[in-house]
Amino acid sequence: MENKNTIKALLLDFGSVISKSLFERHSLIEEKLNLPEGTLTWKGPFDPKNDPLWMSMQRDEITERDYWRTRAREVGELVGQQNWSMIDLLNAIGGETNYNKILRPEALETIALVKKSGLKVGILSNEIELFTGKTFVDNLPFINELDTFYDATHSDILKPDPRSYNSALDNLQLEAKDVLFVDDQLRNIVGAMKCGLKTLHFDITQPKACYDYVTSVMNIK
Repeated sequence: MENKNTIKALLLDFGSVISKSLFERHSLIEEKLNLPEGTLTWKGPFDPKNDPLWMSMQRDEITERDYWRTRAREVGELVGQQNWSMIDLLNAIGGETNYNKILRPEALETIALVKKSGLKVGILSNEIELFTGKTFVDNLPFINELDTFYDATHSDILKPDPRSYNSALDNLQLEAKDVLFVDDQLRNIVGAMKCGLKTLHFDITQPKACYDYVTSVMNIK
């Protein structure tokens, strides 16, 4: 990012980037479902060597949807429910309605700063509605501030397909070099780089540092 002043838009993944990951909500899940503390042992990027399914996803042997479909089903089985989806799991722990607990404060602050600075902001997600439901999406506190919203829930065009990035760029009416794309999955970062976007591979174990970097390179501190 040679010239930070050339960035005109911020394009964000949703899950784990704007919202806290389920890895970070283990204690809440266990509390809501009356499971003993420590029942959930899968920790993804927080302990990848002890989460073989996560590593399989990182090697592209399964998709991200496959990973979370499996975890939701496993949690359901722990409480005697069969074939739980992500929406079933999220509804069971109180639903995706308490945005203050679900959304990263750093993300909300950054989105507000971007808009205040006269720059553009958007979401590029593979499955936000699939995982959370339409009501959750429709009532996001910043939904009306977005300059583009791409969700592949109802499409077979998922990141890292170039068409997904290009659709967002078309809506932003900007060239790829003018947009900073942030995602926690490396495959999606690589796809964005191939399309010419500036990128940040989001580390969910260090969310504040990542958003500090975003505001710094966008010159909006």
